[in-house]
Amino acid sequence: MKSVCFYFQVHQPYRLRTYRFFDIGRRNDYYDEHQNRYIVSKVAEKSYLPANELMLQLIKKHGKDFRIAYSISGMALEQFENYHPKVIESFQKLALTGQVEFLSETYSHSLASLKSKSEFKRQVEQHRQKIKTLFNQEPTTFRNTELIYSDEIGQMVYDMGYKTMLTEGARHVLGWKSPNYLYVNSLNPKLKVLLKNFRLSDDIAFRFSDQSWAGWPLTAEKFVAWLNELPKEDEVVNLFMDYETFGEHQWKETGIFDFMKALPEAILKDKNLKFTTPAEAAQELQPVSAINVPNPISWADEERDLTAWLGNELQDEAFDKLYALENKIINCGDEDLMSDWQKLQASDHFYYMCTKWFSDGAVHHYFNPYNSPYEAFINYMNVLSDFIRRVEQRCPEAPSAKASEQTVKTKKKTNNQSKPHTFGDLKNVPKTLLKQVLRGMPVATIYMALAHTDKALRERITSSMGKKAVQELEHNKGIKPTSTDKKNARQEILDAVLEHYDK
Repeated sequence: MKSVCFYFQVHQPYRLRTYRFFDIGRRNDYYDEHQNRYIVSKVAEKSYLPANELMLQLIKKHGKDFRIAYSISGMALEQFENYHPKVIESFQKLALTGQVEFLSETYSHSLASLKSKSEFKRQVEQHRQKIKTLFNQEPTTFRNTELIYSDEIGQMVYDMGYKTMLTEGARHVLGWKSPNYLYVNSLNPKLKVLLKNFRLSDDIAFRFSDQSWAGWPLTAEKFVAWLNELPKEDEVVNLFMDYETFGEHQWKETGIFDFMKALPEAILKDKNLKFTTPAEAAQELQPVSAINVPNPISWADEERDLTAWLGNELQDEAFDKLYALENKIINCGDEDLMSDWQKLQASDHFYYMCTKWFSDGAVHHYFNPYNSPYEAFINYMNVLSDFIRRVEQRCPEAPSAKASEQTVKTKKKTNNQSKPHTFGDLKNVPKTLLKQVLRGMPVATIYMALAHTDKALRERITSSMGKKAVQELEHNKGIKPTSTDKKNARQEILDAVLEHYDK
């Protein structure tokens, strides 16, 4: 008998307000309160509340035969409590049925597992306590941010007391193997690993309303037929997806709620199918083999790797700058700084900076509130620059962390294995060559250089910037020169920038 395992992801980041260059050092209200309240309330009414009501009715109708699982980030739970408490109440009703499993994850929906073991553990424990407080459950199954997984991360998760972990059934990892079995971690076979069936999951999550798709329209009966077309030996079909699939990504008018309403009955009519939760599947099934994942994988994009968040210089620079503050913040003990640091760790901020506009460009564009990844980077780095100033002011004596104790060893695919250049290298570049280098740089990268170099290098960079870079600097930083002379106006812009950074 095949088991069908539904797991739904719920997450909402704290979205940043437009934070301009001259806001640095003047204000630390980084978040768009109006937009966050509006989006959480809108998605609650369109998706979370009607979906939860539907799931509750399905549990009442089918009893113990219908089971599901959720993972809800700490950032989402905080916003539900502040902006729309009815969402928390509706999840609590589901928890009381005994038919719903709540999973653990990072509190901030962060990428801490790739950078800091200590921060990863701290956030996981914080999230575990939140789930215990709100839903009276002690999670035994772990779902990392964006289903990010590797052998080493799996070992860390087991060391924190978890018995089961979820991840993507990536083709390049599985090879000829099927995702429809239970596996174990290659370093520690005591950790069970469940793999997402991405084809059947995405048929619901992404393709459901696509009228150009060969499978449209998707009905419950058709989906059950697809389940029965799988090899008889397959044991568990893991359907992992964002909960916003219901009502937000797939609007009510597409029939997504009607589909989900009919699906459990269609599955339970088949004597060869049943529902299970991740914890039950791990307990009932026997692992078929270890799964070897030396390099981190995720459920994002065609590559199923980390490049959606850490695939370019902008993302890497922002990520490294953020986590370089860890030891100071932990030792400082300032609750306000800790809260902001957590919110800035949300993976969404780095996703918005992704410059992949090829196979998955439409997906990135849909989820990105910024006009471009460079705009996202500039806004984030302005916020981070101010945050760093606050940390330095409030925690000047806090010691720095030792990289050997904080950094998680993760291998990342890259097309360039040579030693990376730093902005400090620009000090030694001849003036004529520097102008060529700056012309070839994204404007956002130039802003990064200005924010994180010394005064002498800033002056050298600004004097060599091209017309386009200066115009974008004027536009994005909100600088309004008074002179009508182009040369003088340019100098006003550059002087304003240098004056700000020299403060």
